Formats: sequence, structure tokens, C-alpha cells
Amino acid sequence: MVEKANVISIQAKAGRYGGTYAHKDIAFEFAMWINPEFKIYIVKEFQRLKEEEQKNIGWSAKRELSKINYHIHTDAIKQHLIPEELTAQQTSVIYASEADILNVALFGMTAKEWKEANPELKGNMRDYASINELICLANMENLNAVFINDGLSQKERLIKLNQVARHQMSILQDIENRKLLK
Repeated sequence: MVEKANVISIQAKAGRYGGTYAHKDIAFEFAMWINPEFKIYIVKEFQRLKEEEQKNIGWSAKRELSKINYHIHTDAIKQHLIPEELTAQQTSVIYASEADILNVALFGMTAKEWKEANPELKGNMRDYASINELICLANMENLNAVFINDGLSQKERLIKLNQVARHQMSILQDIENRKLLK
């Protein structure tokens, strides 16, 4: 590694995945030396990849938020819906049933239905959800926890959560559409 005045320029590594890496500015100038049009192509591609990376970071952050909020949801289930005398398998059925309330309210299908409709995809429907859907899902997990604490039946919660999902998704879509118009 060549390092002068806090500037890293070129790094060479030997080994299994070794190679030579250059700071982006050096790579851009090398591309210019090859061909000015090539440099423009490289700069545009680099910018596109950085934008894509930022989108993925945003999606990942929303997915993590959804996972964290799920703990609020599962705690309400544990406190109010699961009797102590149930087996671990019976308990898991209740958790899955409650997760499917959210899935049906937002996505219109259970996890099993989604998996059957998408056998080639790995993971679950939430892994393929949009950022807007993940935001809505996080909100719904909190609301369902409140509804459980308030003693609402599963049917009442599903109806309320579906209304919330439709309302929030329309707002989030409207915001997204306004951004696209700019």
C-alpha cells in the first residue's frame, strides 16, 4: 500500500482473492488514459453502483427495523395469547398465526400461500417487500401489539390492520409518486 499525506493510492494483495486495487480517482485517470469516452462510462457506472448501494442500505435498514419491531409484537403475543401450559410446537403455531394476520392484512396472503406461489424464491415474503411495505409492516406490528393488549379478537384486529395497511400504503405511494414527478 502506498500512503502519502493520508492518501491511499494503490494496494496489491497476494493470495486466494488477491489482486491490485486502485483508489477510484486513480482508476478514473487510468480510464482517461485509455480513452476519454471510457472514462465517462466508468464514472457513470461508478455513480450508478453507488446509488444502487444506497438504495439497498435503505431497504436493509427498514428490514432491520421491521425485525426489531417484531419483538414488540411477539412480546404482546407471549403476554396475552399464549397460556403457559402449551408445548413449544403449539406456541410456534400461535406466533405463526399472528404473523400471518399481518401478512394477510398487508400482502393479502399467508406465508404458506406466498411460499407455494413463489417456490423458486428463497426466504419469505418480507425479504421481497418494498421499503414502503416494510415501513407499513413495522407500524402494523406495533398496532397489533396494542390491539392484543386491548383484548381485541383476531378477526377485529385483522379488519383494523387491513384498513391501516391500505391507508398507509396509499399515503406512502402518494409520497413516492410526488418524488418521482420532481
